[in-house]
Amino acid sequence: MFLLALTFGLAFFLSMYGVPLARRAALKYGMVDNPDGRLKHQREPVPYLGGLAIYLAFLVSLAFTFEFRQDVLGIVLAGTLVMMLGLIDDFGVLSPGTKLAGQFLAVFVLIKSGVMIEIAALPAWLDIALTVLWMIGIINAFNLLDIMDGLSAGVGLICAAFLLVVAVLKGDTTIAFMLAALAGSLLGFLRYNFHPATIYMGDAGALFVGLMLGALAMIGRYTDGHRISLLSPVLILGVPIFDTLFVMYVRFRRGLPIFLGSPDHVALRLRQWGLTVSQVVALSYLGTVLMGSIGVTVMLVQEQVALIMIGLAGAGLGGVAVVLIRMDAKPRRVFQATAAPDGPGEA
Repeated sequence: MFLLALTFGLAFFLSMYGVPLARRAALKYGMVDNPDGRLKHQREPVPYLGGLAIYLAFLVSLAFTFEFRQDVLGIVLAGTLVMMLGLIDDFGVLSPGTKLAGQFLAVFVLIKSGVMIEIAALPAWLDIALTVLWMIGIINAFNLLDIMDGLSAGVGLICAAFLLVVAVLKGDTTIAFMLAALAGSLLGFLRYNFHPATIYMGDAGALFVGLMLGALAMIGRYTDGHRISLLSPVLILGVPIFDTLFVMYVRFRRGLPIFLGSPDHVALRLRQWGLTVSQVVALSYLGTVLMGSIGVTVMLVQEQVALIMIGLAGAGLGGVAVVLIRMDAKPRRVFQATAAPDGPGEA
C-alpha cells in the first residue's frame, strides 16, 4: 500500500511540475487552441501539451515504483502510440480516418500483448471483436468528452479512482499501480485545467486517458461473485459512454458526421439550459461518482439486487436522455467538411 501511495504522490507532483513547463513550450511553439466563435468560446488562445505532461508523469512515476511486465509494456506502448497520434493531431494535420486507423493499431498492440477481453463462454474471434469495439469506443468517448474546462480529465480521474478501488479489493496489483499513476497525473493536471483553464490536454491527453482507462477496466476481475458484475466497468465508465452514445444518436438524426464538431454534447446542452461551466462540470462529476458507486456496489451484492440496480440505472439514464433531447436548443446548421473536430474550449 505504501508503494501504491508513493506512485500516486510521485505522479501528482511530476504532473504539477510538468504541466507549467508544457504550457510554456506550447506557447513558445504556437501549439494553442484558438477561439472560433462557434464551439470554442474561450476569451484567448489556450495552449495544448497538457496531455504530454500527463503521459510523462504517468510513465516516470510507474518506472520508479513498479516492474514492467509484458502486459504492462503492451499497455504502455499502446498508450504511447495514441498519445503520439493525438500530439500530431493537435497540430491539425490528421483526418478522422487516419486517427481511427492509428487507434486500431494501438488496439492491435494490446491484443498482441494479451491485453483483451476473455470470456470463457465466447469464441476467441468474438472476444477480439468485443475488445476492439470496447477500446475504440472508450478511447473516443474521452476524446468527445473533452469539450469543457476540467470535464474529461476530472471524469477520468473519478473513473480511475473507482477502478482503483476495484483493483485493490480484488488484489490486482498491476492494475492498481497503473491506475494510481494515472489518477495522480490527472489530479496534478486538473490544478491548471479547472475553469478558466490555462492549458488543455488536447487529443494527446484525451486519447491516452481513454486508452488507459479502457484497457485497465477491460482486464480487471469482476465476476468472482456473479456474472452480472461483468457490467461493472460499463457502469463505472458510464458517463463518457452515455455522452458518446447520446452524441452519436443526435448527430445521426441530424445527418451530421459523428467525428465533426457540433453542439450536441450533454455538457453543451446543459450550458444552453443556463448552467455555468463550473456547474456543468460539477454535475458531471456527481454523475460519475453515482455511476461508479453503482458499478462497485453491483460487484458486492447478490445477483438479483445487482440486476435491479442495473435496471434502475438504465432507466435513469434513459430518462435523462429524453429530457436532454427535448431541451430547447439553439438552431443548428449542418457543418461543412471544414468544421473543427471535437475539442476543448467551451467557456
